[in-house]
Amino acid sequence: MRHSMTDTTSKTKLAAIDHVAIPVTDVESSVKWYTSQFNCNIEYQDDTWAFLAFENIKLALVVTHQHPPHLAFVSPHAESYGQLKTHRDGSRSIYIKDPAGNAVEIVAEDSVPKNGG
Repeated sequence: MRHSMTDTTSKTKLAAIDHVAIPVTDVESSVKWYTSQFNCNIEYQDDTWAFLAFENIKLALVVTHQHPPHLAFVSPHAESYGQLKTHRDGSRSIYIKDPAGNAVEIVAEDSVPKNGG
């Protein structure tokens, strides 16, 4: 089956994965486990999700009734996918679904902190 190339002129190919979000039942205990087992830093944490920064990627630990498990890409043209939402951490993004129904987050490049900053 061929896939149509509609609306590709306004969207760029995404080269960077920003983070992967996995479901957890308890954010605090999951953060403790990941930070004790692996070399990572806590970038953000509350009762419903946490961001852990590794050298090459971020891991989001999410409570699924608040946040969907997903794969997130950074895009300089995220708004071309639809209206962006501003999140508590200051990032702006939109969630879309792939053909299999998996959640994919498109994060605005200008709302993602640069490494070391």
